[in-house]
Amino acid sequence: MFSDSIAEFIMTLTEWVAGLESWQQLGALILISAIPFVESYSGSFLGVLVGINPFVAVIAAVIGNTISTFALIAGAGRARTAVTGNGSEKELTERQVRRRAKISKYFDRFGVPGVSLLGPLALPSQFTGPAMVALGASKRSVYFWMGISIIAWGVLFGFFSHLVVDWIY
Repeated sequence: MFSDSIAEFIMTLTEWVAGLESWQQLGALILISAIPFVESYSGSFLGVLVGINPFVAVIAAVIGNTISTFALIAGAGRARTAVTGNGSEKELTERQVRRRAKISKYFDRFGVPGVSLLGPLALPSQFTGPAMVALGASKRSVYFWMGISIIAWGVLFGFFSHLVVDWIY
């Protein structure tokens, strides 16, 4: 049932973008790629499916995903500073301590690069980037690795979709 609604959502987006003028498709692709779970990888795939040049589709999808993710990372950084003051932690509830310990385990294992690059397999970059900053990761490091991740996933799926479209047609 959940996968049916996702498929419907993607089909609706695809039909909407396909029905636009070519110059409008780029703006739509930027907007669509800013949506969590669509991101640069689905955005570039969708762009190629509707006939946008793969190189252009990847760039538009990366721009949309990067803008939304970086804006949320900046917001998470400001929120963390407001909550913790000058870096000193305020008292946490027992539940918050357990949750933080669980998430910290993954950071300890994979670090910011691993969570950034592998995170899209589980959660959108608009969730993982701000979460890492909220947990105390360096904003600079998160921006850098999330940027690499967004570009890599967009290029990978843009290339993959180009091969699929060539294979089908």
